[in-house]
This record gives sequence, C-alpha cells and structure tokens, in this order.
Amino acid sequence: MTARARRRGRGVYGAGCGTICGAGRGACACGAGGGRARGGGSGWLIAIPVCVGIWLVQNGSEPVTPPQPTAAEAFAAGPGSHTEAAAAPMRSSAPVRLSIPEINVDAQVLGLGLGRDGSLDVPPSGIRNIVGWYKDGAAPGAKGTAIVAGHVDNAQGPAVFYELGTLKKGHHIEVTRADGSTAVFTVDALEVYDNAEFPDRRVYGATDRAELRVITCGGGFAKKGGYQGNVVAYAHLVGAR
Repeated sequence: MTARARRRGRGVYGAGCGTICGAGRGACACGAGGGRARGGGSGWLIAIPVCVGIWLVQNGSEPVTPPQPTAAEAFAAGPGSHTEAAAAPMRSSAPVRLSIPEINVDAQVLGLGLGRDGSLDVPPSGIRNIVGWYKDGAAPGAKGTAIVAGHVDNAQGPAVFYELGTLKKGHHIEVTRADGSTAVFTVDALEVYDNAEFPDRRVYGATDRAELRVITCGGGFAKKGGYQGNVVAYAHLVGAR
C-alpha cells in the first residue's frame, strides 16, 4: 500500500539533500526519490528536491564539484544513441544491487520509505557505496517509474554517484533484483535542473513502460546553500536476464 503525505512546499528532503543537513555538519544524504508525495491516477509525484546541505569535496582550500552532463546528453539535443525499443515490463521484485559499468558503480540498494513527517528516510551518509530506492513506488523493471538516488559525495570525498554526470545516451544501467533477475536499462538522456525549476511531473510521473530515474545532487555549488540542483538520468528497460 502506498503511503500518502501532504505536500508542504520547499525545504523538504528530496532526491538530493534535505533540511536535516545544516551548515558545518559535513555532509548530507541523498535518498531515493523525494520528500513529499501524493498518490493519484497519474502515479506518484514527489516534491521538488532541495539540496541544502554542505556537500563539499576539498582540494586544498578550493571546492571540487562533480562533473555535470553536457548539453549533448539532454533531450533537447536529439536522440543520439538513444533507442525507443523497449522490453516488456517484468514482475515486481525489490532491487538489491545497481551497476553502471561506464562509471564503475556497483552498489547495494537500500529500500527507503517516508518518515512521520512525510519526508523520505535517508541512507547512511557515512557509507559511500550505497543507493536508495523509493520502495513505495515502482520496482526497477516493473511497469512504471522507479526512483533511485544516492550521494554525490560525503565528508570523506566522492560517493557513489559522483560521476553520474558523465553518463552518455545509450549507456546501460543494470539492476539485480531479489528474485535473481537483472533488469537492463538504457540511458535516454541526462538533465540538470535548478531546485526552483525541478519538473516533478516529468521526473516522477507514471509511465506505461518500465522506466528508471537515477538522481543525485548537482547544478553548481554555493557555500551558503550547498548544491543548487539535481542531475537526473532518464532510462528505460531494454532487456532482462
């Protein structure tokens, strides 16, 4: 059964960093999907992610920000190596591991739900190599939009999705599931959104095929506000094994 939470506007924990993180606390956590959510016939819509924590990888006294997608990987640039060919959705099964060979990601997946205040629970910020999945939404490979997200960095340095912005259209994302199957996705596009302009319907809205969104913090960094937006990788199911 899906949980419901009343949307209260900005300042909530989202797919990036949430208000549980304050200046001087070192790092904040990225979770799977967003904070406030509402159900409906069109599927789950999760509130605009806000990255307000201090996520800073230091190189001496200068901040080192993670790589961002190029304009060539956005939807507006055209299909590139993107394909509309899609595999039939799989039966629902919880993800246990996510792999992105092109950026050397091979990480455990942790299911996350909503807290009492309607915000998303967060994965442990001290663990670099872990991915969160919004477990009240679609499972990766099943019909619908599955949401996963993770840290871009933590107090120790780059984390699981630090290189997410370097993905290209046509790269593969593989999700190993609890039933022993593996869902294989192809990347359709990478987009960068400012917090104030995050298109929640486009990112989180329901789909008729099996799709995946992979989200982390990005879009520039400000010492007083943390990351200014999010990087979103759009992908759809092309195979199963």
